[in-house]
Amino acid sequence: MVVAPSFHRSEAAALNALRAHGARAAVGLHLTLSAPFKPLSDGFTPLTDNAFPSIGMMLARACLRQLDRKALDAEVAAQIRMFAYEFGRAPDFIDGHQHVHIFPQVQDAVFAAAKRMAPDAWIRQCGRATSLSARIGDPKGLVLDLLSKRFRERAAALGVRTNPAFAGTYTFNDSADFAALFPRFLDALPHGGLVMCHPGVVDAELRRLDPLTALREKEYAYFAGETFPKVLARAGASLAEP
Repeated sequence: MVVAPSFHRSEAAALNALRAHGARAAVGLHLTLSAPFKPLSDGFTPLTDNAFPSIGMMLARACLRQLDRKALDAEVAAQIRMFAYEFGRAPDFIDGHQHVHIFPQVQDAVFAAAKRMAPDAWIRQCGRATSLSARIGDPKGLVLDLLSKRFRERAAALGVRTNPAFAGTYTFNDSADFAALFPRFLDALPHGGLVMCHPGVVDAELRRLDPLTALREKEYAYFAGETFPKVLARAGASLAEP
């Protein structure tokens, strides 16, 4: 997330060093177009208190095709350019904060900039491989399924690589039992499928910028514990770079 106030080159260097030692880790751009973050480019519109609009406003404007395409093109390009400057290379993949990259209009800007500036990058789609009944029980996931349909069609037409399936959505409230939820994300997930997760350590900066806090530490504890590799083994799954 190159627009984050705390992002600096030392973090990019640490991730590059990890890759240099043989770890099979892809590092990608988390495209950000929603509040409270601010654009890198000049002239982005609309703005709210000099920052991007809320994610709800971005979705509404995108669906109504009311976003400024030139402003979108400039901002997406600016964030890819910043990533390349800090990391010394283009991103391995591109996804979006709050899935903004699959919104109408936004996806067109992402495809155009990626083809030009990161032609080898794959781009995350958010369509799931689960049953219809499971989809209906997850309203947020259902919205992502609907938005991803056109996204996959456009990607295929343009020859842009995407992940074959997606999982990991759930009700993001502090009472969620991530350890119980995670095994379900592997159900019906095909080879190369992607499971979204947000493991991390909460600090004051995160609390100021993002409402997703306590769950990040729950996820971190799960992935760092002994249960996670056992769940992968039972499912016949392993971690791999797409």
